[in-house]
Amino acid sequence: MTKATAPLLAATLIALSLAACGPVTDRVAGAEVDEGGFGNATANNTLVQTGQRDVAYQMGTRFAAEVPTTITFAFNSAELSPEARATLSRQADWIRQFPELRFSVYGHTDAVGSDSYNKALGKRRAQAVVAFFSAQGISPSRLQALVSFGETRPAIPTPGPEQQNRRTVTEVAGFVKAHPGTLNGKYAAVVFRSYVASAASAPLVTTISADAAASGGTSGPEGASSSSSSSGGSSGSSGAAPSP
Repeated sequence: MTKATAPLLAATLIALSLAACGPVTDRVAGAEVDEGGFGNATANNTLVQTGQRDVAYQMGTRFAAEVPTTITFAFNSAELSPEARATLSRQADWIRQFPELRFSVYGHTDAVGSDSYNKALGKRRAQAVVAFFSAQGISPSRLQALVSFGETRPAIPTPGPEQQNRRTVTEVAGFVKAHPGTLNGKYAAVVFRSYVASAASAPLVTTISADAAASGGTSGPEGASSSSSSSGGSSGSSGAAPSP
């Protein structure tokens, strides 16, 4: 090994050792800024406006993710417990944010009792929820249906008493017909075109200086020149003759 190649070899070994100690990554530059959701909003808007994603279904998914959709009842009862009222209050707060949406309330029972009795009990439970929402200022017309499934759709299949089956479930049903807040993709395109067409360029503003305005002249270089030459001409004709 020559003296000339020794420093190069040492530098190469140091670089390799440092690379081995550091984390290995193949991320592109700027990856730290993107947490995985970059572009999701644009993709979602495209899917909604082209009809590839149902807006009502999407809002239902959001409702289920942001608030509890289910409350339970005591055996053979349609009375709302304090816990149920607290859950329904959260649902009501969410529902009030979206006046263009309709909701369905589904009543359920456990398997104890006759089918006809449980159908009626499930209906009373759904009606209790609707009455609570009405007391919270939500119009009953926005509650599309009061559906009782009775014992036909248990959360936990069992023939005995089960509180998880004695429940109501609130779901997004769709949009209020002809609500002014409902904006579909086609109407949004019309609004956007009208918005663009209404844009106008700013008017050109000409500034006139105070001196020019007082003398009736303009503020441009030509006005200044004509004003000075006019002043010079009158000064020469009316002034005294120069002294010898």
